[in-house]
Parts: sequence; C-alpha cells; structure tokens
Amino acid sequence: MSSHQLRNGRRSIIGQSYILTFVCHARHRCLDDPDTARIVTQRIAAMDAQGLLSSYAWVVMPDHVHWMFELLDQSLGYIAQRFKSSTALRIRRECVHPGPVWQDDYHDHAIRSDESLRRHAMYIVANPVRGALATSIGQYPLAWCRWL
Repeated sequence: MSSHQLRNGRRSIIGQSYILTFVCHARHRCLDDPDTARIVTQRIAAMDAQGLLSSYAWVVMPDHVHWMFELLDQSLGYIAQRFKSSTALRIRRECVHPGPVWQDDYHDHAIRSDESLRRHAMYIVANPVRGALATSIGQYPLAWCRWL
C-alpha cells in the first residue's frame, strides 16, 4: 500500500489523543545504540516543551518507537514529519548512521475513551517486558508514562 493510500481517512484533531508508531528502516535495530535513543527521547521532550503536544506515554524499542500524546498544535503529519526528519538528521550526523533511519510512513491510532487511554499507555510501557528487554514495567529506562 502506498503512503498516499495510508493517509486516506487520517484526521488530525486538536485536543484528540493519539498513538504514533515509527519503525526503523528495514527494522534495523539502530535504537539499540544509547546515543540514538537519547536523540529520540530528547526530541520527544523538546516537542512537549514547544507546546505541540502533551505526552502521556512513550517507549523507545530497539527498532521502533511508540508515542502517545494529546495533540495541542499542528497536524499529526506535521508532528510525524518534524520528529522523523529532526531525529534522522541528528542520528546520521552525530552517530554516523548511513542511509535512512525511519521507514517512510508511520502508524497512528486515535484514542477514543479515558479507559482506552490508560489501557494503551500500559501497553506501551509493557512493550519492553513483552520484548524481553525488562522483567517488569518501570524497569526499562527508555519507557515513560505519566501515571507511573
């Protein structure tokens, strides 16, 4: 499916909560490197500080990122493009990573209830446990949730 087809039906609503998932190019485990992971977590914090969004939870896995937030300004496409381009530029420059960092598109999911918000947040921070990177929620240093 083309990226244009994936964007059909995608909506950006200010005040709506979303989960974005970004996958590393060819599922390369480039985020295993502490320097690349630091760049990603710094960018998440910077976009929060700029008032573009308000993060609820995120996790940086070796080959992908899940990020749940309330959209405060701009569109999902803008948030995704800004995140991916700025992190890719820094990763290639500072970590000497050749070639593309991210797959071309991203996955988004709109959160439709408070119950769903908390359930998805727990799913995100439990991802390292399911991936055998941690034995319990809260142990993995590259996962954060507002409610933990």
